[in-house]
Formats: sequence, structure tokens, C-alpha cells
Amino acid sequence: MSTAVGPEGRRFLRSGGQHASIEADGLVAGAYVLSIGGAEQSHVNLARPEEVFYEYLRRIANVVDLLPPAGAPVSALHLGAGALTLARYIQATRPGSVQYAVELERELLDFVLQKLPMPEGTRLETRIGDARGELAALPPELLFDVVILDIFSGPEAPEHIACREFYEEAAAKLRPEGLLVINVGDEAALTLVRSQVAAMRGAIGSGALADLVAFAESGMFAGRYPGNIILVGSKQPWPDSWTQALLARGPHPASVLRGVELDPLSN
Repeated sequence: MSTAVGPEGRRFLRSGGQHASIEADGLVAGAYVLSIGGAEQSHVNLARPEEVFYEYLRRIANVVDLLPPAGAPVSALHLGAGALTLARYIQATRPGSVQYAVELERELLDFVLQKLPMPEGTRLETRIGDARGELAALPPELLFDVVILDIFSGPEAPEHIACREFYEEAAAKLRPEGLLVINVGDEAALTLVRSQVAAMRGAIGSGALADLVAFAESGMFAGRYPGNIILVGSKQPWPDSWTQALLARGPHPASVLRGVELDPLSN
């Protein structure tokens, strides 16, 4: 795997009016941090891409690991590219996977790929545009084992994506045993989490999805502080063995809610 990287630098993102920067992680050799507007956005370990630093991304990686058979190539769609941390993880743990990544900001994606090149052999197609628009533009015959959405952040979530109709469209791009994985970053009141649980339950009611779980650090579900909750919609009933696998892998402490356990999050 190539770990070549250009000099650390900055790039102005015209559409967002902010600067993006990539800097070396002073504590982890071979790792880099992408920041946007001064706020850390992504962490990439070029030397060991299978090691995912951010907690919520580690949880998503653990969900991807559930797809059988372990270590086999998968097809993945990333809606929201960031520094392509999860695309690097999938390539490292499931070589030969076919991946697509959609990013709204061309300057950001160009900057990331220039400074933090993907490992040799990665099969990744990138698309620039709105997540829902690019999803609709994909060839009808193109289906995925996993679709990962990582663009939500509290009240700033785009309404045309944070809705049942979008989840139905995303589920239509899944293979029969595919997973739809949504990272919901939210404030302490969990207002966005509640609306997205309701929206995904609506997709279940329409038949687009068969099951839904929420996966997070245990204290997040009490709604006392901001953070991230991972919602996973499946095309088939969720196996109990998957719940046990996620609880065992963490990060700890971890909780997985399903069925009536989700009721408090949809009120």
C-alpha cells in the first residue's frame, strides 16, 4: 500500500466559504487530520487504514464488518466523502471492493485525494453533487451491499435528505441483504435523531426496509449531551447475532436498540 503524501496544506472551499486543512497527527505516526473551518472533520491513518480513530466511524466500520462473508469484497456507496476514512477501511479489510463516493464540494475531494492518496488497487469512483441527486443519477442496475450517509449535523441537516422519501430511494439501491447506515450527529435533545428514526420507520412501513436498529455509546440515548447515533436499516430482519457482535466490538460502553426499544426515540 502506498503511504505517499504531499506536504500539509490548506485549500479554500468556495461553496462553503471556509478553509480546509490537512495536518499530521502528532500522536499517531502515519496519520493525518482533516479540518474544515478550524473544526476537525476526519482522521486518516495512511499507515494502518484498518485502524479507525473517531468513535462513530469505528462503529460504522463494525457494522460493515457484519456483511457476510467476512473479508470478502463488497460494493459500497458513500454519501458524504470527507477524507474517505471508511472507503480506506473497506479497501484494507475487504480488498477488491467496488466503491462510489459522492461529495458536494469538488475542492474538498480534490484536496483530499491530492494530499491523502488512496491505497494502490482501490476501486473508487467519485461523483460531485448533491447526495440525493447523485443517488438518483446512478445506473438503475447498480446495487450496493452498503450505503453510508455521513452528512448530518443537528439542525443543519438538509430537509430533502432527512426524510422518509430519501430513505426509500436509498433502500432501493441496496441488494436484498444490504444495509443502509446513517450517522446522525445531534444536539443533546436528540431532535434530529427522533425525526430520522421516525423517517426510517416510515421507510419500513412502505416496505423499502425490513428492520431498524440504533447503535451508539450507551449514554447517548439518555439525551444529556451531544454526539452521534448510528441508525442501520436492513433489507432483511436484523439477526440477534449481529446485535451481540456489535456489543462485543464496541467501542465500549455500547448499546443497540431495536423494535419497541426505539419507541422513546420516535416520540
